Amino acid sequence: MATSLEHAPRRAHRLRFRPYESHAFHFVNHVLALDQGTTSSRAIVFDRAGRVVSLAQREFRQIFPQPGWVEHDAREIWATQHAVALEAIEKAGGTIDAIGITNQRETTVLWDRASGQPVANAIVWQDRRTAPRCDALRAQGKAALIQRKTGLVIDAYFSGTKLQWLLDNVPGARRRAEDGELAFGTVDSWLIWNLTGGRVHATDASNASRTMLFNLHTMDWDDELLALLDVPRAVLPDVMPSSGVIAETEASLLGAALPIAGIAGDQQAATFGQACFAPGMAKNTYGTGCFMLMNTGAAPVTSRNRMLTTVGWQGPPALHRTAYCLEGSVFMAGATVQWLRDGLQAIQSAAEVESLAAQVDDTGDVYLVPAFAGLGTPDWDGHARGTLVGMTRGTTRAHIARAALEAIALQSADVFGSMVRDSRIDLTELRVDGGACRNNLLMQMQADFLGVPVVRPQVTETTALGAAYLAGLATGYWHDADEIARQWQVERRFEPRLAEGERTAKLGRWREAVARSKGWAVQA
Repeated sequence: MATSLEHAPRRAHRLRFRPYESHAFHFVNHVLALDQGTTSSRAIVFDRAGRVVSLAQREFRQIFPQPGWVEHDAREIWATQHAVALEAIEKAGGTIDAIGITNQRETTVLWDRASGQPVANAIVWQDRRTAPRCDALRAQGKAALIQRKTGLVIDAYFSGTKLQWLLDNVPGARRRAEDGELAFGTVDSWLIWNLTGGRVHATDASNASRTMLFNLHTMDWDDELLALLDVPRAVLPDVMPSSGVIAETEASLLGAALPIAGIAGDQQAATFGQACFAPGMAKNTYGTGCFMLMNTGAAPVTSRNRMLTTVGWQGPPALHRTAYCLEGSVFMAGATVQWLRDGLQAIQSAAEVESLAAQVDDTGDVYLVPAFAGLGTPDWDGHARGTLVGMTRGTTRAHIARAALEAIALQSADVFGSMVRDSRIDLTELRVDGGACRNNLLMQMQADFLGVPVVRPQVTETTALGAAYLAGLATGYWHDADEIARQWQVERRFEPRLAEGERTAKLGRWREAVARSKGWAVQA
């Protein structure tokens, strides 16, 4: 397998942001987005109108060493991402102006600076091994401190306790990290390191804000939090703007030295790609999980309803500011349908779920709570477990399939309610993207359970498109946010059909089922 650095990497230098000074971009015609996800690596080439020119995708292994643990081989992540980048460039023809990177967030990679090799498998965002450490932090009364500084709740979802676990459990890792021999990064940092031949160790503020180590107010790593989790500063990447050229790739990797000009975590990139530039605009992405973000403007909003406060993006030259977001996280969305296919074997392909669920008019009061990796917003219960309740002798595969789709929409409705209460803004619509947003039945359910229209854009590849926009703004490929906003167009609008009384009853019954999933953890 091709591993990260066969070109003799050097120790990463300290970075300084700089505008891109090359004039070559005036003569090229595409932007490449590297979209590194939880189950696959993708590369998409966009034109100036924001249309997909070419796409390449490869899946990689999911590693489950024991219950609750989820890992990736970081070498496979790099190998698949490199391969699809080459494939997409070849398919597109023409030339590439800039590269934007977007990535699965929180997933934690630790590697040797000299060899470029990971010292262990990456710990994936879904991994729950550090839930006991999070329990201990809460018991020590650290929840308020962490929320005040980072905008996050204490949860194994975030990178900080994952990194601490690696330092404590990989032989020699802590000493080597303190000596500056090891580098930590989320997946964006790992890709940048590889793309630059080990010259650059960097991340952006949107990814840094998901580590539980980054202070939203100083926009820097926080010494008090580093001490709390016993993380040496020497292991951390430089934090750079989300839009701005930070380095060029090794010419041998992609056929030319290309500027890396945009970086954002996948959900922040999707928010940017949905042109949610004004405070109060919100989107929901339906991927492995569901992630709803609302732009709150130039200042962070502290949540009172267990939402997350996060950096949306920092410093696109055409926007001149940092944008903050409120976020709600649902851990199991598309992964719930994958469980129907692979675990329950109720369907043969994910595409079958819509037609199967449509065979019945309702679930027959069956509820699936897909807490396979605990519960996210607003419950944040790492010990909850998946629960299927309400079955009778009349329950069929179709009822369970419909309950699975409803679970995705109901979890998102919980997040939506918390977001409205925190922001005190009555959201008038929700923009949607991600693979599952193409499921019309699911989108109608979502509109029904929210009580507001759900709007699907013509281009649903908004995560990759957001990364491309961030890169293109830095190099002058696109001029400003207004140009990008004009390119966003509606493909379909789903209007709510459920009466208010029925909607309220449905949400109440759902919360009863959620309580059952949490109660099981108490009895276990």
